[in-house]
Amino acid sequence: MLIMKEFDLVVIGAGSGLNVATKAAAAGLKTAIVEEGPMGGTCLNRGCIPSKIILHSADVAETTDGAPRFGIVPKGYSVDFAKVTRRASAAADRESREIEEGIKDTENLTLFKSRARFIGERAIVAGTETIRGKKVVVAAGTRPAIPAIDGINGVKYMTSDEALRLRKQPKSVVILGGGFIAAEMAHFFGALGTKVIIVQRSMMLRNEDREITDAYVKAVRKKYTVIPGYEPKSVSRKGGKIVLVVKNEAGAKTITADSFLVATGRVPNSDVLDVAKAGIEVDNRGYIRTNDYLETTAKNVWAFGDIAGKYLLKHSANLEAQYVWNNISGRKKKVDYWPMPHAVFSSPQIAAVGYTEEELKEKGVDYVIGKHYYRGTGMGLALDEKDGFVKMLVERKSRKMLGCHIIGPDAASIIHEAVVAMKAGLTADAIAHTVHIHPALSEVVQRAAMKASKY
Repeated sequence: MLIMKEFDLVVIGAGSGLNVATKAAAAGLKTAIVEEGPMGGTCLNRGCIPSKIILHSADVAETTDGAPRFGIVPKGYSVDFAKVTRRASAAADRESREIEEGIKDTENLTLFKSRARFIGERAIVAGTETIRGKKVVVAAGTRPAIPAIDGINGVKYMTSDEALRLRKQPKSVVILGGGFIAAEMAHFFGALGTKVIIVQRSMMLRNEDREITDAYVKAVRKKYTVIPGYEPKSVSRKGGKIVLVVKNEAGAKTITADSFLVATGRVPNSDVLDVAKAGIEVDNRGYIRTNDYLETTAKNVWAFGDIAGKYLLKHSANLEAQYVWNNISGRKKKVDYWPMPHAVFSSPQIAAVGYTEEELKEKGVDYVIGKHYYRGTGMGLALDEKDGFVKMLVERKSRKMLGCHIIGPDAASIIHEAVVAMKAGLTADAIAHTVHIHPALSEVVQRAAMKASKY
């Protein structure tokens, strides 16, 4: 006879799922959390936190290399690559351990440190135990996608998971992929002295505003080899080198490098969970189908975060966690994502919120553009920033801000002026007419708003 442990709530995934689990436990609900990996999920262990720690080292190296432009001549430096990645790993591992210790000391919260697999309606096998929840939340994330390339199983390749913990710096690396992970890893390796070759099927950062994408590609081609429009056909290792053969209509290219990084996107972990046995439907990409309340097709089961495929962003998952908890608690409300910003911590840095110009054209929206270059501000001049700019998209009649796109220093920080204004329903004119500190980098956002306000 199968013996099940009963819980008021079962949460699968200890990333943003912890936000829901801890609130439930604090509210007196008997709560289980199931997680086979370290606590903190992808962001803490294999994503945002360790990647930004190593990317800061890349930023420092790039700043040092550019110091002569400002009258500072470094006496030279060397890269302790292992120290760079150890610093990131140590920080992530320490915080993960602290979270786990906190879970064990939390009343009403039970941790099952094992893989979850559905065997029926809200019934889950967690290691050697079987549990059931009156309500279930699935926040089990995604994993790196590995393309079907001839020979890939016979060579040693890495994903961002392994790259973040790499101890020996490669002399050269070929990066397959053109999304934000590829862009950030190119900056990490390249700024520290590795020769970088990027291969992408179509174009890099294709989901960004096209003008931003073009500016990014123009900038990185000065530093790395970028090969767009080629399909990978085979990969092998010869004489200690990775040999990647890529093709397009014009013919084939052979690329050799010391290391091979696969950054071709992510796939949801719904297959690992066997969600079909719980009556949970997925779309054609494997992401769990949810409605506006993050309810799945199974009664009393919610899903959010990367596995639901709305936005694959930590701050989006944190937002969704709050809605899931409210909806579980009976305070039912549709998720309001607007406006959802994102950033690419590459070099140059990119940040965006709202619609791209291409999306507005497709929708037939009458819009105007306010565009201003960093170099047209006092701080931009001080930074000797020649190529960065802010592009603001504004509805012509209402003056409503529809999108803002930035490429350049501190883009991820200064974008928030536009984010807050858009959330508050303010117009571009409000930013244009607000006094800004001079000279501060935020002036570039104000100047873009001023240009949009002239129409």
